[in-house]
Amino acid sequence: MEEGCTFYFVRHGQTYFNHYRRMQGWSNTPLTPEGREDVRSSGRGLADVAFDAAYTTDLSRTIETATIILEENKKGKEMTLHPMPEFREVFFGSFEGNDVDETWGKVNELMGYSSVAEMWAETSIPEQMNAFKEADPYHDAEDFLTFWLRVEQGLLKLIDKHRDTGDKVMIVAHGNTIRYLLNNLVPELENPQPLLNASVSVVKYYNGRYHLEAYNEVGHFKNLEN
Repeated sequence: MEEGCTFYFVRHGQTYFNHYRRMQGWSNTPLTPEGREDVRSSGRGLADVAFDAAYTTDLSRTIETATIILEENKKGKEMTLHPMPEFREVFFGSFEGNDVDETWGKVNELMGYSSVAEMWAETSIPEQMNAFKEADPYHDAEDFLTFWLRVEQGLLKLIDKHRDTGDKVMIVAHGNTIRYLLNNLVPELENPQPLLNASVSVVKYYNGRYHLEAYNEVGHFKNLEN
């Protein structure tokens, strides 16, 4: 078996838009105090993981999250963060900053299902994203293909750099970005649930395939008293 490499995908900590249930794609709000503490707990749980590289998006919430995690990591002082805009969250167009439930209600109205829950259950992620773009009055929201080509470009850069090195690579990104990415890369991951803030999903890449080792993991969190 090839040595491969292992990707640790970390969702950023809770932000104020998360707390207020606002659509947050390319718009930026800082982490809440609770968000920072959850990230620190996650970082403590990852303290013994000897990361060989660390990447974030170019949005401040992922950079702040990664900085806290590396503060808790035994090897963190040696690490340099590398921002990659390719891993940004989905862009929600003119819906940025709007109420989450109201926004998805408009998408559901366009798709014609009896409820948002039914829409999510009966449609694929690409169908939902394409409908989201159509529902955006300005049509600026990303459709699936636009999003995928962007994120795939970033992933290919990392594969080219880290394949067959045995490296452990941390990527701090966003809930939808990580979930949609893994939904398309990992065959055994069907209908993945939304990711919790500061959660970790681990994927090993070898022999040209992605193998899921953990998804939406928060059981590693360690508080100060631990």
